[in-house]
Amino acid sequence: MTIVLSTPGLAAADEASNGQDTTYYISVGDSLTTGYQPDVDKDTDVAYTDQLYAQLKQRTPGLKHIRLGCTAETTESLINGGKCDYPNAKSQLDAALQAMAQHRGKVAYVTVSVGANDILLNCVSPAGALDGVCLNSTSQTMAKNLAQIAGALRKAGTNGTQFVGSTYYNPFLGAWLQGAAGQQAAKESAPLVKAANTGITQVYKSTGFKVADVAGTFSSDDFTTQVNVPGAGEVPANVAKICKLTWACTKKDPHPNAEGHKVIAGAFAAVLAKNDAPGAGASPTPSASPTPSGSATPGSATPGSATHTGANDPTANGDLAETGASSSAPVLAGAGLAVVAVGTAAVYFARRRRASEES
Repeated sequence: MTIVLSTPGLAAADEASNGQDTTYYISVGDSLTTGYQPDVDKDTDVAYTDQLYAQLKQRTPGLKHIRLGCTAETTESLINGGKCDYPNAKSQLDAALQAMAQHRGKVAYVTVSVGANDILLNCVSPAGALDGVCLNSTSQTMAKNLAQIAGALRKAGTNGTQFVGSTYYNPFLGAWLQGAAGQQAAKESAPLVKAANTGITQVYKSTGFKVADVAGTFSSDDFTTQVNVPGAGEVPANVAKICKLTWACTKKDPHPNAEGHKVIAGAFAAVLAKNDAPGAGASPTPSASPTPSGSATPGSATPGSATHTGANDPTANGDLAETGASSSAPVLAGAGLAVVAVGTAAVYFARRRRASEES
C-alpha cells in the first residue's frame, strides 16, 4: 500500500503563508496508529493518533498532523520497509526522518506505537500458543530495532520536540470468556505481556522518550477486582476492559475499538500534559543537525505537503487481526523468562547506540 506523506487538509500555499506559525505532530507505528477496525476491515479515522491530534491542536494553534502509521508494521519493516510504500522514502522511519529534517525546528510532537506485531506475527501458533524459543529470539531483535527507531527519531528532533512511545494492552485476556482453558491462557499471558512492556519502557526511557502507559490504562494486570459484564457475569477488571475497549471478546480480534482508541489517546495526552514544554505553539529550538543512519538526504521528499490518502489497507498475512483469531489455547508459561530478555537487551542496545552517536 502506498502512503502519500501528508498533513490532512493543508495545501502548499496555506503552509507557505502560515509557515511561521505552523508546527507538526508526527505519528509513527502499526495498526494502532492507523485505526484499523475489523468490522469494516480497513483503517479508519478513529485512530488514537487522530484523536490525540484533535486534543493537541486545541492547545497548539497551527499544529498539523503527519500521519505515517502502517497497518501490519513490525519494528523491522518500520526500519527497512516492505509493508507500506512511502514516496521517495525506503521505509516509515525514513519518511519520518525526512519529515523531521524538512520541518526542522517545527516538529512539536512525535509518537510511536510499534512492537506487538513482532511477537504476534512470528511467535503465535494458529492455535494461539506462544512459542517460547521464538519469543526469546524475537524479543531481543525487537529491543534492538526499537532502540534504533527511538534513537534515530530522538536524534532528529530538537530541544522543543516531545517524544512519547507506548506500552501495549494484553489482547490475550479476551480468552477468559472461553472457559477454563481460556482463563488459564489469560492468566499465563499476563507476565509475558508485562515483561515485554517492561522492555519496551526501558527502550523508550533509555533513548529519551516519555512513555504512555497504555497497559496500565487498560488495567492489564488487575485480576483481583471483579466487574459484572452483561452476558459473561463476574470477570476480572482487566478482562472487562479488554472486552469493552477492543474487539477481542466479540470478533476475537485484538484491535481497539473507537472507545479503546479514545482511552489510548488519553494516555498519551496525559503524559504530554504533564510534560508540555513552555510555548508549545511556538517553533521548537533547533539543536545539532541530525545524521541518523539510513536516512535520506533532506529535501528528497516533501512530507507534509501532499494530500493525505487516508487509511491503509490491511495485508492478507500481515495484519494484527490475522493473529488474534484464536487465543484460547494455553500460553507457554515458561516463555515468561524469555520475554524478560527484552529489558536487558533494550538497555544494552539503547546505551550502545547513544554512546556511538556521542563519540
